[in-house]
Amino acid sequence: MSRLWGEKTYREVATRMSGRLVAILPLGAIEAHGPHLPLTTDSVIAGAMAEEAARRLDGRGLEALVLPTLHYSAAPFAREFPGTISVRPDTVATMIRDIGWSLSQQVVCLALANAHLDPAHLGSLHSAAEELGELGVTVAFPDLTLKPWALRLTDEFKSGACHAGQYETSVILAERPDLVRGAIRRTLAANPISLGKAIREGKKTFREAGGPDAYFGAPARATPGEGRDTVSELGAILEDAVLQSLAESD
Repeated sequence: MSRLWGEKTYREVATRMSGRLVAILPLGAIEAHGPHLPLTTDSVIAGAMAEEAARRLDGRGLEALVLPTLHYSAAPFAREFPGTISVRPDTVATMIRDIGWSLSQQVVCLALANAHLDPAHLGSLHSAAEELGELGVTVAFPDLTLKPWALRLTDEFKSGACHAGQYETSVILAERPDLVRGAIRRTLAANPISLGKAIREGKKTFREAGGPDAYFGAPARATPGEGRDTVSELGAILEDAVLQSLAESD
């Protein structure tokens, strides 16, 4: 049975509300991801994370449905590359806050399945989650750039050299292999520069950070098996965050 909110009728959602319903919002972006991955890479990863978490939460005595993905977000780091669409951070925060408030009488928790790690975007999510919390809405948002969540992901992810590299490319190979430009991917040399470190040093774009082709890491080393393992762990992270948020709100 589909776990997608948008495929349900209003009566089917109402039936799910008789239990403890969790709404999961996948958050991505439209931005450059190297010459080998699609602009919607983050959305694909977020959607996979959300569906895995929904499956896991269903086994925890909760009802879980995945909301339609929010593709548009702040993406200033990729602004120099064609195809990137970036909106203002306050627009993103307002949208998430409004979605959460609209759902406040329908669900016990809004879970943010986020795969876009631009600092401007992350700031929007933290701002929205804080505002919703002040309004009494339970929000689960595991920021993958912070402990303990970051420590549960791959070595490349933890190195910070992980934009369109082995980590993200592996997930797309597992979830949407048709979207990977394989011939190009296999020719790409590893770029070991830590995007995380570059951000801390004050760099503002991928090119400034040392990514002239909008990728960091080793896309040529990606495998579908690693991607499947990563999706499983991402789902487990969101599951744990939801359970933690619900426990704190009880």
